[in-house]
Amino acid sequence: MVSSTGGHSKKRISARAVLATNVVSLRREKGWSQEALAFECGLHRTFVAHVERQARNIALDNLEKLAFALGVEPFELLRP
Repeated sequence: MVSSTGGHSKKRISARAVLATNVVSLRREKGWSQEALAFECGLHRTFVAHVERQARNIALDNLEKLAFALGVEPFELLRP
């Protein structure tokens, strides 16, 4: 795939950073701890912590689990 910037320089935000920001924000809106979110989506608490610290490159299956537990569509977790 070829990308054209049209001569404009724009700083890209990593998908991991966007995901982390959105997961933390949605989790806090629900008043959940990392442990509570992990329980709701069937993942380990340390996994959730790694996602929030941008230390994990997660699989789509886990992205779906997080999204559904947080009450959003998976693509919304990647929307800046």
